[in-house]
Amino acid sequence: MNEAPMEPVGEAPMNEARRAVPNVAVDGEESLAANRAFYGALGFEEVMDLGWVMTMASPAQPTAQINFVEQGGPALVVPDMSVEVSDVDAAYAAMVAAGADIVRELQDETWGVRRFFVRDPQGKVVNVVAHTPVGG
Repeated sequence: MNEAPMEPVGEAPMNEARRAVPNVAVDGEESLAANRAFYGALGFEEVMDLGWVMTMASPAQPTAQINFVEQGGPALVVPDMSVEVSDVDAAYAAMVAAGADIVRELQDETWGVRRFFVRDPQGKVVNVVAHTPVGG
């Protein structure tokens, strides 16, 4: 882990944080089902299930979400939270320039996102992500 404080980046490229979603680590289908029922009773509904990650969201406020994650993707650590940004390449460049601890390099995923993992000042792993166009 990089113990040095991040350096200020100066004029950062314009980027927009679109949502921040907590990631709750779970240990299998039984745990996913229990969370589906529990958070369903609070008004959330399942909006995505990739087998290893399930997202539940508020029908009234779709950006109010919770991810339940068995792993951060094939053979990856479960990040503590996910932050969707408008420009993940600019976010990655800003984190590298600031000396942040990059846990997983920037890359495209088969399910339509481009993302990287970075460690925040408290040591939490953040999945920084942007959706990519279908077929691109």
